[in-house]
Amino acid sequence: MKLLLIKTSSLGDVLHALPALTEAKARIPALDCHWVVEEGYADIPAWHPAVGAVLAVAIRRWRGAPLAALRGGELGRFFARLRAERYDCVLDAQGLLKTAPITLLARGPRVGFDRRSAREGLASVCYDRTVPVDRRQHAVERLRSLFAAALGYTLSPTPPAYGIDRACLPPPAEHGDYLMFLHGSTWPSKLWPQAHWRALIARAGQEGLKVLLPFGNADEQRRAQALAKDFAHARVLPPLRLPQLAATLAGARAVVGVDSGPTHLAAALGTPTLSLYGATDPALTGTWGAHQRRLQARFACAPCLKRVCRFSAGAAPHPPCYGALDADAVWAQLQSLWSAP
Repeated sequence: MKLLLIKTSSLGDVLHALPALTEAKARIPALDCHWVVEEGYADIPAWHPAVGAVLAVAIRRWRGAPLAALRGGELGRFFARLRAERYDCVLDAQGLLKTAPITLLARGPRVGFDRRSAREGLASVCYDRTVPVDRRQHAVERLRSLFAAALGYTLSPTPPAYGIDRACLPPPAEHGDYLMFLHGSTWPSKLWPQAHWRALIARAGQEGLKVLLPFGNADEQRRAQALAKDFAHARVLPPLRLPQLAATLAGARAVVGVDSGPTHLAAALGTPTLSLYGATDPALTGTWGAHQRRLQARFACAPCLKRVCRFSAGAAPHPPCYGALDADAVWAQLQSLWSAP
């Protein structure tokens, strides 16, 4: 069976589709999945043994310069490759209008969320068949339900694994016994206070553990440098491409991270992962899988689902929902996590 899976972004959303694909491959051994994904995440589908081809798109970049993409032939080459195959099922697991042209131009019966289930209900008009899925479920469970209905099998009572083949990863950027602290996020409201991070780094040093601090942009680099300052056991990593980041996460004793794509990646790799939630709700899109725990801040307005905290930045700690979720609480959970079987 030849499946075209359309799940383009973001990093966490792409990862959330992997357990459903693992389950589909187990139920349909002959399944050959071709995956349409944003160019920045194109490495991830290739790590799964069910994926026979990756069709990289650049929707984000093309939106900024559509004429250049058209004149340069990039759009034409992508759609030519898209239409070169006929599929037994074209599955739009994104449920957004941005993937509508891809879904409509692909060759094969089109399936996706119904109007009430899709994130953008109008996307459902692009499908030949729609699937109702409870929006109150976690994203991984929603995708499992969508895959099962689209491909015609019943869900397994045992949650599937992500299915990432670690042999596909490059060598890690670090060796030995180390922790990784994922401190960056695109939402200011998700950021754990720097004082908490520095206290946690100090606790790791008392236990003789190295701490690695990656970064994804200039702001995160400055934050990482501030966190590592005066700690001989803490090191800011050089810029890492996604495969090198994954390999280094896979080699860590444990990971602590805020709600971000790299934290989802650590959980997907099976590394013991402790994820911190304040403004966002882990029940619907939190880290998922074995060897991970989610810590939710307790505060009157949490989870507020707001990008920017409504409280003044002069308050300490900030955001204030992290007041009780301090380094001592996180360290205790971290030790329990890596000690668990």
